[in-house]
Amino acid sequence: MRTYMVGGAVRDALLGVPVSDHDWVVVGATPQEMIAAGYLPVGKDFPVFLHPQTREEYALARTERKTAKGYHGFAFHAEPGVTLEEDLARRDLTINAMARDDDGTIVDPFDGQADLAARVLRHVTLAFREDPVRILRIARFAARFHEFTLAPETLQLMREMVEAGEADALVAERVWQELARGLMEAKPSRMFEVLRECGALARLLPEVDRLWGVPQTAAHHPEVDTGVHLMMVMDMSARLQGSLAVRFACLTHDLGKGTTPDDVLPRHIGHEQRSAKLLRDVCERLRVPVECRELADVVAREHGNIHRSEDLGAAAVVRLLERCDAFRKPQRFDEVLLACECDARGRLGFESRPYPQRERLRACLAAAQSVATQEVAALAQSQGLSGPRVGERIHKARVDAVAAALGPKNPD
Repeated sequence: MRTYMVGGAVRDALLGVPVSDHDWVVVGATPQEMIAAGYLPVGKDFPVFLHPQTREEYALARTERKTAKGYHGFAFHAEPGVTLEEDLARRDLTINAMARDDDGTIVDPFDGQADLAARVLRHVTLAFREDPVRILRIARFAARFHEFTLAPETLQLMREMVEAGEADALVAERVWQELARGLMEAKPSRMFEVLRECGALARLLPEVDRLWGVPQTAAHHPEVDTGVHLMMVMDMSARLQGSLAVRFACLTHDLGKGTTPDDVLPRHIGHEQRSAKLLRDVCERLRVPVECRELADVVAREHGNIHRSEDLGAAAVVRLLERCDAFRKPQRFDEVLLACECDARGRLGFESRPYPQRERLRACLAAAQSVATQEVAALAQSQGLSGPRVGERIHKARVDAVAAALGPKNPD
């Protein structure tokens, strides 16, 4: 029995990146021997065990054979005779197909160290084509290691996989899992660029894919192309350290521009509502978590109004806050504002410009929240009002508070 550290831990150590998770492969052991040594079996599809002290995962060296389309279409073979090189050969990229033994020696049968030095993402063997999740994983790695280039032969393999229908066999949960991880990388635009280059974006997110080539008014969008703008917004969301929900909202805020009739381009009248409708389809298809879909819905519907909010008086501002459900969910509203700032600054030449709308609306919300709604309601009820009439009184009190905060230069 021999144990090796494998995969990302070896790669990151060589890159000088902090290693948070360790994966281990055990060669020359049986499941019974692992259990006898105190390891806890947890693998459903193939033998994986938890270390009795560290609780890190130890997998028996294995090979795999393609049996059907999709992520689950594999038969695994794990026995003491499987070698370390055979186990490494089934991995996705050469930079992930290295191992380190107990004395620190690197085992690198596929020249992963050379590709690390050259900053290249390259598949290990032609077995790469057998797992469609690898299309998403490579795109995600491109977003993480954005200074790396994708080997042309690997991109070609990914294109062939898409053309063979492998991307269509991906289950929604895995698509969302990989997309979510990619959205949180340092340069999320790279993920979508790679998916687009291999044709997978059109299969998985056609609502996003169709945005490239759609023009916008140059006065507001010097970059003109909606797809280019979207990628700038995505990278701004990473720069401003947005949460997953913020980054997903940024990804989907302009979907409606892909359905603007040609005869009205480059204007996009009413694209916000079309974006919200398309967003619902995306969320259902990918089973997007509730907190992500709800934030994205507000941003899709209201980002135009938030951008124009400096021109709004107190009454219009309060209506905007109400539509955003800002009184019940102020923290979410703050994330809505961050997503809108990413949108505003994700434009050519606008990257470093301030976004005063964010602080202005924060101040307006704070002023409206200062209203003692229970006292206003009690007074209204003492005057014989009830139901919607009480709500109208609270609304008016909030408008008055916001008007006072905005001052005379911002009439109602």
